[in-house]
Amino acid sequence: MSTLVKSITLEEFLQLPETKPASEYIDGKVSQKVMPQGEHSLLQVELCERINQIAKPQKIALAFPELRCIFGGAAIVPDIVVFRWERIPREPSGRIANRFETHPDWAIEILSPEQSQAKVLRNLLHCSQNGTELGWLIFPEEASILTIFPNQRVEMLTGKDLLPVLSNLDLSLSVEQVFSWLTLE
Repeated sequence: MSTLVKSITLEEFLQLPETKPASEYIDGKVSQKVMPQGEHSLLQVELCERINQIAKPQKIALAFPELRCIFGGAAIVPDIVVFRWERIPREPSGRIANRFETHPDWAIEILSPEQSQAKVLRNLLHCSQNGTELGWLIFPEEASILTIFPNQRVEMLTGKDLLPVLSNLDLSLSVEQVFSWLTLE
């Protein structure tokens, strides 16, 4: 049995009610994210905390979990987005905006067991093609992290490899350190 799916516009997608987990719109298609599980949630929390501990007090950047970003004809919800301080969308009053209609500076996706690698990678490549400086695709099962740089240059990092971060951010993490957070002692 096949289901006909009518292609909708970005504007039509943005009028739809929110879903849990979040839905995304890219290439004219709507898809719902996979519900995060334990490893995914812990990595997401730890990364946001580590980035914000260093970046927020110095007003360098701010990390957000599950924030919808609308740019380049798409509306995606990476697991973590990081915006340089001066690029965080704000209201005229200075208060943070609710809608982020711009690309993140750094996008991080954490692959869940039932999630499509191709879909997640497509989202990160969309970010890279539209101004995002850095992307990470975290593979918990393989304990590796694919990094994406401008012009779609990619590197697979493992073990003691140091991970790239935004310039001016004094954060040093190895792949091994990131995955060590999954062991609770």
